[in-house]
Amino acid sequence: MEKRREIENTRTSFPACTDIYLGEESVVLTMEMPGVSKENLNIRVEKDLLIIDGKRDFGEIEGNYRIREIRPGDFHQEYTIDDTIDRNKIEASINGGLAILTLGLKESIKPRKISVKVQ
Repeated sequence: MEKRREIENTRTSFPACTDIYLGEESVVLTMEMPGVSKENLNIRVEKDLLIIDGKRDFGEIEGNYRIREIRPGDFHQEYTIDDTIDRNKIEASINGGLAILTLGLKESIKPRKISVKVQ
C-alpha cells in the first residue's frame, strides 16, 4: 500500500496522521481524525485507489481564540491498493478521534498452516 501525494492539494487543511500495518488477514489503517464525525467522513474505492476525505467542523465557538492550532477544514488522502486486497472486505469505524479501516486480504494471499504428517 502506497500513499499518493498530489502536487497541488488545495482542499486539504490538515493531514490525517496514519499508521498502516499488515496483519495475518488484513491491512489496517489507523488515522487520527479529532473532530471528524461519521457523517463528515467519506471512504470509497475507485479502481486501485482507496480515497478518504471529509470535513472537520467544530461549529461556532463563543469568544476569541488566543491560540488556535486545531483547525477545522477539509482533508483528502489517497492510497494505492493492489490486487491482494479483497475490495468486498473493507470495513471502517470511527471512535474517539481515531478512524480504523480494515482491508481484508484475498484468501489466496493469507498465510496458511501446512500440517506435517508422520510417516
